[in-house]
Amino acid sequence: QVQLVESGGGLVQAGGSLRLSCAASGRTFGTYAMGWFRLAPGKEREFVAAIDWNGGNTICADSVKARFTISRDNVKNTVSLQMNSLKPEDTAVYYCAAAAFGVPSMNWGDYHYWGQGTEVTVSS
Repeated sequence: QVQLVESGGGLVQAGGSLRLSCAASGRTFGTYAMGWFRLAPGKEREFVAAIDWNGGNTICADSVKARFTISRDNVKNTVSLQMNSLKPEDTAVYYCAAAAFGVPSMNWGDYHYWGQGTEVTVSS
């Protein structure tokens, strides 16, 4: 069992930066792949970024590539999403998710545990 708690969301102007964090409980955190997804009003859940169990492999959505970076710390049981050059279209609730098989995936159905989300609003 893994419990996930996101933090770091807020209101930022376009072009600004935010760093989201996800704190995980459970002794097996280091074996899980971790992902970030987002849900904007009126839109479907969208993959943002994912990282494998030891941080050696990451994948990002084309819409955020070169602006967002995912990383993890298996000692602190955290995964982070550094978001730079934010745009109004990045406005959404961002969710952290954990996948038991350890390999990063863009498919939300591959993730077993989800956090409650943290809201990001980017003003123009």
